[in-house]
Amino acid sequence: MDHRLSPELEELRRTVEEFAHDVVAPKIGDFYERHEFPYEIVREMGRMGLFGLPFPEEYGGMGGDYLALGIALEELARVDSSVAITLEAGVSLGAMPLHLFGTDEQKREWLPRLCAGEILGAFGLTEPDGGSDAGATRTTARLDPDTNEWVINGTKCFITNSGTDITGLVTVTAVTGRKPDGKPRISSIIVPSGTPGFTVAAPYSKVGWNASDTRELSFADVRVPAANLLGEEGRGYAQFLRILDEGRIAIAALATGLAQGCVDESVKYAKERHAFGRPIGANQAIQFKIADMEMKAHTARLAWRDAASRLVAGEPFKKEAALAKLHSSTVAVDNARDATQIHGGYGFMNEYPVARMWRDSKILEIGEGTSEVQRMLIARELGLVG
Repeated sequence: MDHRLSPELEELRRTVEEFAHDVVAPKIGDFYERHEFPYEIVREMGRMGLFGLPFPEEYGGMGGDYLALGIALEELARVDSSVAITLEAGVSLGAMPLHLFGTDEQKREWLPRLCAGEILGAFGLTEPDGGSDAGATRTTARLDPDTNEWVINGTKCFITNSGTDITGLVTVTAVTGRKPDGKPRISSIIVPSGTPGFTVAAPYSKVGWNASDTRELSFADVRVPAANLLGEEGRGYAQFLRILDEGRIAIAALATGLAQGCVDESVKYAKERHAFGRPIGANQAIQFKIADMEMKAHTARLAWRDAASRLVAGEPFKKEAALAKLHSSTVAVDNARDATQIHGGYGFMNEYPVARMWRDSKILEIGEGTSEVQRMLIARELGLVG
């Protein structure tokens, strides 16, 4: 399989690379230190069409696919992961559920603004007591027959893009009934920002991703029209499993970008930093460490592009997505650690990008399915789990 990019995708890659280095890199450190959401950068990403990359032109999208999205995410993450995760969550988790499962009316109402980056969408799945067990949903929604409205009660946590000034909606999973065997029927419901009873907590104090927005959400008798049901009632869990499968490819691309960014910064530093009368890059120990980092980033890129190519071709991709997410997140942590070591004491200083990359890398082994969950999925696809 040839993973070399078409001329169109190579042009996209170069455009995002230039944007990341010329616009994001000079500014993002200050946003990161202040724990401040970079609205001006996000607006520019919207004007570039990045939030509409995998969506049809009829809704204001760019008519691309997940391969195009992954390329943009990788180039952004080579410079900064907060900006990259804002795009990933806005597309894969905020807009994609509407594109895949929404009615024509829901798509017309929300997708044009989401594709333009005028508003952001969020994905309300994880709950405080749920963690990796996404099926253990406690948030409930009952249909009030008198008003034909869903009444939602519950709490969601670790939700990206959920509390910005431009957040337009959160799609939440909630138990809407019980199956004959007693298991919950989990459905997906669109909750517009500002709906009475919908409370967004203050931003979390995080180890990394400090320029992205992550919050806890609570719902106290939140009422939305029955028409805000996304897809079929009782199919919400299955819908979001598909969303997570696709999202893992995007996270793998982001992780690959971080891993490659660590290589970029280490090569630059090894050429500039002198010790004992010569550049540290002249030492074979440094050369071999950076060579191993490049090998890891390269194989991670092959993995996510393979999974994305299968998705775009309409082929099964669940195992390949899990493989890509598991490998790339491991590589990102490894490369961030090694890049910090190469930089020595300067690697512990926040003014150097590798310090930010080190802080940002760990969440990649946790978010959108932990490394342990990825191993479970791979084992199941291999027929090792009944």
